Amino acid sequence: MFIVAITGGIATGKSTVTKVFERNGIPIVDADKIAREIVEPGQPCWQKIRSVFGDEVLLPSKEINRAVLGRLIFENKELRGKLNQITHPTIHRTIFWRVFKHFMSGHAYIVLDLPLLFETGLLMDFIHKIVTVSCDSDKQLQRLLSRNELSEPEARNRIESQMPLELKCEKSHFVIDNNGSIDDAEEAALRIFNMMQESNKHWYNRTFLLGSILIVCVVFYFVWKTIANI
Repeated sequence: MFIVAITGGIATGKSTVTKVFERNGIPIVDADKIAREIVEPGQPCWQKIRSVFGDEVLLPSKEINRAVLGRLIFENKELRGKLNQITHPTIHRTIFWRVFKHFMSGHAYIVLDLPLLFETGLLMDFIHKIVTVSCDSDKQLQRLLSRNELSEPEARNRIESQMPLELKCEKSHFVIDNNGSIDDAEEAALRIFNMMQESNKHWYNRTFLLGSILIVCVVFYFVWKTIANI
């Protein structure tokens, strides 16, 4: 199995691209969904967030008020760091576990949807190809404002808190320019999907893993024989 990572900036259209792979049967590990799951009421991360930030970041339903929490952390770098310390270790462990489960299930490859791929460096040594979804800064701002109830300064703060898109594009194998229509972005994603379908990388990875296991077994056998003959 190999990993195709999809990244980009906030409101650049990553989900549009990810859904193309999902519709074609490729398993998706979505970091944003995991981030929402681990802060559901009663979860350990939810407990820690409540302890650090207080009940003012909770809705009457006890769910995290993402709008209030978002304003707090994007206005205060120190608070953003505290939230990251609470959530990132759990997010990363969950990602590793789900990747491992997909590997054991025999899939040729999976897609890792990780907006902060370059910022965290997570699984970089295991990623076969990186796809960055990009768009012009004005369009990114416009999309974010229309999607979220944010003021323009708040939206700019969120965009500027991430690595510049130009740098992400430079570090990627593929770049999808999402300045056009949804159909254009989906067609670009489908071309990458078709290339990945033709890749033999997963056979190389499985052969390497099986070979490594065989070597370990042989070494263990000879060590055991040596000890038994002493």
